[in-house]
Amino acid sequence: MPMINVYKEKCKGCELCNHACPQGILSMSKELNNKGYFYAVCHDPGRCIGCAMCAITCPDMAIEVGVQGTRYVLYDY
Repeated sequence: MPMINVYKEKCKGCELCNHACPQGILSMSKELNNKGYFYAVCHDPGRCIGCAMCAITCPDMAIEVGVQGTRYVLYDY
């Protein structure tokens, strides 16, 4: 089962990931991060298909998608 991890402190709330997700499972939180932005959250992880469009679209590289032991990471910590 795919897994989405949003690093809420890196997210600036642009909502590009919300629009990129073909399943429509991302939304904005009701809470603010330390920078004062509403951050992306996955509200229905069971419907994730692991396409990683959210991670690819994120300009802040705040999203990581893992699929069957493989991680799609667009940055290196």
